[in-house]
Amino acid sequence: MIYKRILGQGLTFIMVLLFIIVAGSVILSKISGGTPTFYGYQLKSVLSGSMEPVIHTGSIVAIKPGGDTSGFKKGDIITFHADENRLITHRIVEVVRNEQTNQVIYRTKGDSNDAPDIEPVLSANVVGRYTGFTIPYVGYILSFAGTKLGNVTLLIVPGLMLFIYAVISLWKTISSLEEKKQGSSIEETNPKTT
Repeated sequence: MIYKRILGQGLTFIMVLLFIIVAGSVILSKISGGTPTFYGYQLKSVLSGSMEPVIHTGSIVAIKPGGDTSGFKKGDIITFHADENRLITHRIVEVVRNEQTNQVIYRTKGDSNDAPDIEPVLSANVVGRYTGFTIPYVGYILSFAGTKLGNVTLLIVPGLMLFIYAVISLWKTISSLEEKKQGSSIEETNPKTT
């Protein structure tokens, strides 16, 4: 019985801690106007099925940004700018290196697409490399977080949940102390006789 209680409290503590870390990271990056990051990795929403079954629709993926964007090889999964407003995460199927200009161009393709992408990707347009870390369906939430309603919700709901959790914990502690106090006062008024 006591082990279940300790395990439950430990799991609750870990979940609250993880929630605070992730929510804080996302909220801070949204407030600063940047991309959500988590310890140097960018979190990106994947809202199409072009990379299934490796990356499911609605997932978030961790992207390692920066580095030498001309050093990727065939088989790597990269995230790149398709235009100013759209990012795509696809697999490299061919690397073309122009020896005269030292420019690298990638041919990419979604795993579930029938043909490679029409437009080649300049190495300068690559945001980063997919790390292999993905969480299914959370991308929908992250996409919602980019809206005004989502920003307000992400600021209010976690704070409200933590406040309610604190009130319930405080209430349980006070109730427990009152029960102990009443129990000890009953023992004092009715001393045991031997």
